[in-house]
Amino acid sequence: MGESVAEATITSWLKEVGDTIEADEAVLEIATDKVDSEVPSEVEGVLVEKLFNVDDVVQVGQVIAIIETEGQGSAETAAPKAESKPDAVADQAAVAQVAQTVETAKETVTAISSSEERFYSPLVKNIAKKEGISQAELDAISGTGKDGRVTKNDILAHLESRSSAPQPTKAPEAPKAAPAKTEKTAPVVASGDDEIIEMTRMGKIIAHHMVESVQTSAHVQSFIEADVTKIWNWRKKVKDAFAKREGENLTFTPIFMEAVAKALRDFPMMNISVQGDTIIKKKHINLGMAAALGDGNLIVPVIKDADQLNLVGMTKKVNDLANRARLNQLKPDDIQGGTYTVTNVGTFGSIMGTPIINQPQVGILALGAIRKVPAVVETPEGDFIGIRYKMFLSHSYDHRVVNGALGGQFVKAVKDYLEGWDSNREI
Repeated sequence: MGESVAEATITSWLKEVGDTIEADEAVLEIATDKVDSEVPSEVEGVLVEKLFNVDDVVQVGQVIAIIETEGQGSAETAAPKAESKPDAVADQAAVAQVAQTVETAKETVTAISSSEERFYSPLVKNIAKKEGISQAELDAISGTGKDGRVTKNDILAHLESRSSAPQPTKAPEAPKAAPAKTEKTAPVVASGDDEIIEMTRMGKIIAHHMVESVQTSAHVQSFIEADVTKIWNWRKKVKDAFAKREGENLTFTPIFMEAVAKALRDFPMMNISVQGDTIIKKKHINLGMAAALGDGNLIVPVIKDADQLNLVGMTKKVNDLANRARLNQLKPDDIQGGTYTVTNVGTFGSIMGTPIINQPQVGILALGAIRKVPAVVETPEGDFIGIRYKMFLSHSYDHRVVNGALGGQFVKAVKDYLEGWDSNREI
């Protein structure tokens, strides 16, 4: 999985207990943050036991199934028949050995476990196991990571303080959580003529992320209008030759992405994330690009190191991600690692918008529809009214760490790059 993926939901098992599995053959399907993927087996053998069911949420690093790779690896071993055989004793011994292997594996991975309220990364679990930290002691450590998670630095600091303090005779007990509040689900109110539609899994995930973002970040917006007449005319002039030479359609999106990447390079404090009271300044400029899925939902694949791509490379990357999004062929890593996001609300005819920040980023830019409008044009001979192609840029940013000056200067830089387009540019 991508390095920032913490958990996944099992959507279906493709193999049953007793089935023979080839190396690299898909065993199950999972879903994580709007992307569905198959999980292949790293080995060849027989599926002995499934440790999770469909719809279970599994943390990264947990064992999800036991595959026997040698010994009695037949379907009869995994699921022995009740009828007696001459070698029934030997079969029972083999089954007992497999069962013991399964239990040992379970004990190994569940010595330190994550609860519904707290997740521990595999690295933290390994450190806890190596240093002999009990589950109760680990639960008592105050975490500084996202949602109070215990980070590597947290557990190392705990070990340092523990070694310098007198050793307790008993591991500290985890603080007792307050009784969980029983959430009352409001009854569905609908008349006899209304249609009741259950939210999809993806819809629920998107809704959760949107609410969480609004509750986390202090959203502020800045708006600016850009004259993109030069870009409009230049694209019209070169798009046919570009398509013939590259086999790709030249849209406005890669042009806008190039301008945003340049502006992020000029204002690196827009290319950050926030974790608690800590600001993480990102070295790489990874642009998220809102794209439409086949079912109409939106997803945000990421263009890695966008500032290092020329316009041809940016165009190919944008088209590839957009096409694979429509075909539901994106992989988990395709949507991970974004440092700033761009969404094109003009696709739906909107001239501006107030997009919600894609956490843990601190900014998102909405591109409005390009409109042909009358405008005042300044020339050395004087001002006159002319027909220009213009669009609004709507910048939402996290006011906890981005003040109005930085938020406004950044979107102004994007405007300047667009308006300063070289009409004679070669591609």
